[in-house]
Amino acid sequence: MPADVTSSSLATSRVSPPPDRILAEARTLFFSGGYSAFTMDNLAAALGMSKKTLYVYFPGKDAMIRAVIDGFGAEIRGDAEALLSNTSLRFAEKLRGFAQGMVERLSKVRPAIIADLERYSPELHRYMLQVRAKNLPYVFGRFIEEGQLCGAVRDDISPVFASEFFLHAMQGLMHSGSLERLRIGPETCFDRAVRLFFGGLLTTSGRKEHEKLFPN
Repeated sequence: MPADVTSSSLATSRVSPPPDRILAEARTLFFSGGYSAFTMDNLAAALGMSKKTLYVYFPGKDAMIRAVIDGFGAEIRGDAEALLSNTSLRFAEKLRGFAQGMVERLSKVRPAIIADLERYSPELHRYMLQVRAKNLPYVFGRFIEEGQLCGAVRDDISPVFASEFFLHAMQGLMHSGSLERLRIGPETCFDRAVRLFFGGLLTTSGRKEHEKLFPN
């Protein structure tokens, strides 16, 4: 291969933006304007690159949004695993840390964004529900098991049943119609659901510690 071609190829690889930079900007645009307003043209302009470069990494808009949803779910799992493995934190502190992280993350997801996705891309909306159905039972099952091991959660509760129960409750509550009727955003919905859900699962000692970190 000629030297000039090799140098050109290396230069191109150095200046090509990594997929994570593209996805970070894609997430910002998606959460600010929704699926219908999201375009590859706008994304390319925001990143200062051509659409041709975007297509090197992603075949199209839907693949991009799907990757954003996947990344969102992976971050939630990662946060949960980091907290659960932190031996310096008590159970209530781990739960509170996770809830706070979720509230902050969901504050960027306005009900209108969910409604827009439902309307203009039912397939991607269903995919979002599938990712939620995969992550919520796993994460909350882990928290319930951790709580049972330390005596903060009642041991007569099935982690599998409880986490599935929470999933179905959240799938209904996070629907755009439910959020509109309740006049709250996803972050408020999640915070209230965690308070209500774990309030019924905790032992007497677990509830006392929970109430300190989850005041009304």
